[in-house]
Amino acid sequence: MGNSLSAILLFTCKDRQGLVYSISNFIFKHNGNIIDLDEHVDTEGKIFSIRIVWDMKNFSIPRQELKNSLIPLVKEFDADWKLFFSDEKIRTAVFVSKYEHCLQELLWRMRLEEFPVEIPLIISNHEELKPLADYYKIPFYYFPISKENKSEQEKKQLLLLEENKIDTVVLARYMQILSKEFVDRFRNKIINIHHSFLPAFAGGNPYKQAYERGVKIIGATAHYVTEIIDDGPIIEQDIIRISHRDSLNDLIRKGRDLERFVLARALRYHSEHRVLVRSNKTIIFE
Repeated sequence: MGNSLSAILLFTCKDRQGLVYSISNFIFKHNGNIIDLDEHVDTEGKIFSIRIVWDMKNFSIPRQELKNSLIPLVKEFDADWKLFFSDEKIRTAVFVSKYEHCLQELLWRMRLEEFPVEIPLIISNHEELKPLADYYKIPFYYFPISKENKSEQEKKQLLLLEENKIDTVVLARYMQILSKEFVDRFRNKIINIHHSFLPAFAGGNPYKQAYERGVKIIGATAHYVTEIIDDGPIIEQDIIRISHRDSLNDLIRKGRDLERFVLARALRYHSEHRVLVRSNKTIIFE
């Protein structure tokens, strides 16, 4: 979007004629220049969704007044909506265990400013990745977890996230299941990377499951976390072919690349406000 300030509107309502015109005309009337527009109609549910981005440089409504100015339009169409600005970075906490490849990918892309994300802290149930956090000068918090202290430690984690005004949580191969309370606090804001092409091989040891099944394709899936393990709305997936010559270690090695890229793309879509969740599905505005 360049260096100029842009407004990003996500807008969903019952489908009817004139929706795109009404929204774009609001922007036009106030001297806004639309720089990106993507819309979708769910023909079965008759639901209209749009992501529209416009340059705020010559826009006649000040930024601080824009939300209130949109309310008549929202009420007219009884819409669900969210408004963002391109200079707002998503404050993201990354949870990890011992595997570093996904964390490394996110930290590298953050440093390159590939997506509007800042990572003010890293949380882990192991200490192995503290040197990586130290290298990027990001505070690292160690919460050892057992069956006996899991609930208490999670409460401490939630308090830490609240103190740091965290908006989004990324589970970068974090080998713990979050409680319903935790998920409810960050509904559709917890992104997990699962090392299989869901819904195939959910749960533990998916590469071993795939190897024993003799599949010819393996994958990785980034999804929002719900109370049901590996069952949340899918944001991004990718696959790679394998053959009978590949060992279990080969599957794991090939899968690491998929996990890194899929998680990074999912976080980019999320941080650029390209994702709308409807029931257990997502609309991805590309």
